[in-house]
Amino acid sequence: MKTIFTGIVCALSLAVAATASAAPSGYPAPMITAPVTAGQMSVLAGNTRPEANAANDEGVVADALPLEHLLLQLKRSPEREAALQALIGEMHDSTSASFHQWLTPQDFAQHYGVAQRDVAAVTAWLQGAGFTINGVAASGLTIDFSGTAGQVRAAFRSEIHRFRVGGVEHIANASDPMVPTALLPVVSGIVSLHDFRPRTQQVRRAAHPAYTYTNSNGTFHALVAGDLATIYNLKPLFQAGLTGAGQTIMVVEDTYLYSTRDWSTFRSTFGLTRYQHGSLTQTSPQGALHCANPGFQGKSSDPGYGDDGEAIIDVEWASAAAPDAAIVLAACTDTTTTFGGLIALQNTLNGPVNALPSVVSISYGEAEAANGQSANLSYYYAYQQADAEGVSVFVSSGDEDAASDDVGNPAAHGIGVSGFTSTPYNVSVGGLDFGYTALGVPASDYWSAKNSSTYSSALSYIQEIPWNDSCAGALLASFLGTTPLGLCNSPQVAGTGSDATLSFLANAIGGSGGPSGCALGSPSVSGVVSGSCRGYAKPSWQNGLLGVPADGVRDIPDVSLFAANGIWDAYYVVCWSDPNTDPIVGGGFSCNGAPSTWAGFGGTSVSSPIMAAIQALVNQRTGSRWGNPDNVYYAMARQEYGYSGSSSCNSTTVNKTSNGCVFYDVTQGDNVGACTSLSKAKIYNCYLPKGDTYGVLSALNWLSLPAYPTGTGWDFPSGIGSVNAYNLVMDWPVF
Repeated sequence: MKTIFTGIVCALSLAVAATASAAPSGYPAPMITAPVTAGQMSVLAGNTRPEANAANDEGVVADALPLEHLLLQLKRSPEREAALQALIGEMHDSTSASFHQWLTPQDFAQHYGVAQRDVAAVTAWLQGAGFTINGVAASGLTIDFSGTAGQVRAAFRSEIHRFRVGGVEHIANASDPMVPTALLPVVSGIVSLHDFRPRTQQVRRAAHPAYTYTNSNGTFHALVAGDLATIYNLKPLFQAGLTGAGQTIMVVEDTYLYSTRDWSTFRSTFGLTRYQHGSLTQTSPQGALHCANPGFQGKSSDPGYGDDGEAIIDVEWASAAAPDAAIVLAACTDTTTTFGGLIALQNTLNGPVNALPSVVSISYGEAEAANGQSANLSYYYAYQQADAEGVSVFVSSGDEDAASDDVGNPAAHGIGVSGFTSTPYNVSVGGLDFGYTALGVPASDYWSAKNSSTYSSALSYIQEIPWNDSCAGALLASFLGTTPLGLCNSPQVAGTGSDATLSFLANAIGGSGGPSGCALGSPSVSGVVSGSCRGYAKPSWQNGLLGVPADGVRDIPDVSLFAANGIWDAYYVVCWSDPNTDPIVGGGFSCNGAPSTWAGFGGTSVSSPIMAAIQALVNQRTGSRWGNPDNVYYAMARQEYGYSGSSSCNSTTVNKTSNGCVFYDVTQGDNVGACTSLSKAKIYNCYLPKGDTYGVLSALNWLSLPAYPTGTGWDFPSGIGSVNAYNLVMDWPVF
């Protein structure tokens, strides 16, 4: 342990660039130097949704349509950005006097925002255009304003149209907005001018699941809290009193729960009520940005789906991994064009310092190329501020294999990752599955035939593979006796009518991972990494780990946990009693008695709050907050994997009941999705032989380079790998 500790200290010290002074210093200088006139306008490129196209257009909305609580995203100067990046680096350098000297929200606003003179110039222009100013963040980086579609058209030279997408009517700007050229030094853009909501990163199961049950199709296993504690070695932490006491885990939502009784039932059924400090609170954080209490929102912009299913997953499984922690569900009502969760996060980070959570989990996502440059920047800034304030942010990597823009459908827009998870200031949490069936190992090696009194049946850590529901996955195709292309183009998958018994495998559903490609810039092809698109630069802490590509950009995920929805038989149990949410899956799951009738889920929506809760255990043991803990994760992984990997920590061959591994290296499987052409003449990252219906997602169109396989060390499907929670917490450096 001493050798590991010394190595990590050295790695942390080398991972950041030295600066002359780490304490907050300097103030924002004004950047607007020219008169603000409507005669000289410039385009804010990269801020139009891919769905806002002629094929979906149903015409312009009425000028009087109200657009309430729009968010204008401003940007700090390059000098202030460089100073903040340097300071955050020093905060993570154990040899620096600024190590863990986190900023208060007040310090952050004072030193790393926008000059008040510039804010005044921008607000004056907005007011002159007829808009109402509802509030301005203390840093000046975000302005809450309201108006009408007509005022947006006149001021930003962008019409708001109605678009019908998938049978649902939306509103969105039909072209990129414009602003006076004089404002370009400080205005990034409007966070959004549309009502396309971010996607929850969870996949539901159609059949009623159970903890362990058998029917004519075989035996199925669904994880309960005790299984999680066994598989990821949480039990000895709980026995040592490391249960999350004194820690606050905030989950970011846009709805309250259908019933808080579901959380209580989950805890009592699975034996968590013996941890008496665990609590659940629902709140709508107030601040400069308008935050309305959403109450229960059982509907969303997607037909038949409500975000309350996401909310209950987050609070229950965070509590399962840190049963004595205070779980805070922070939610604001979605405005006409803004995700309520972003408002809740920003108000929290700009609020009282004693209200800052230890960790945050976010289970929503949107492809970088679809989210747009301004919205991407808003999440970058929020997570960066969280890191500077010592708050750890965990974000689902996504549930679309390596093709986030296609929402799990066969990939037509090529390789892309979510802009919610690709910043250098958050932990991106990927998704895994259990590999025993795919690799020919009896399930009885890992599961007891009988359940405990709290319904657990896992016997040990279980070997893992990437979660991948697609016909393009090599393990699934091999299991069915064919190749990915053979399976995807078989009559059972690509056929029609009664022949297409496996048509559900024609997808790109699984744990997401890939390179940041369009966090900045503007795509030339809507929704595709193209044009002036570019990804976030690779953070220093991600360099030097075996397997991390030398691609110069941020790669995701960082770590992964089980997130499957049953493709190889296992998934998560959730107490979710909302009777009116999903007519396709079926609502009204009973939470009475044994969980044989409870809801079942998979998705990185579940792995993210669990990993956030494990970090809360780290914080409890060390008595400190850690900001973005990727700095330490990667340092520990470099120690474990070295130059050639660790055969003793390979997920498939590791000693399943006793080992010294912090991470389990996942080396079999992939997150390759099925793909197709965007149009007859346009193919992006798709190896699609002539005459085939579906191809496999590939780094090249003309050569099969699957995106992406696992490998030794870090890889796109699993990141560093999964974790042994006890070893992670106990080997964590304490300064």
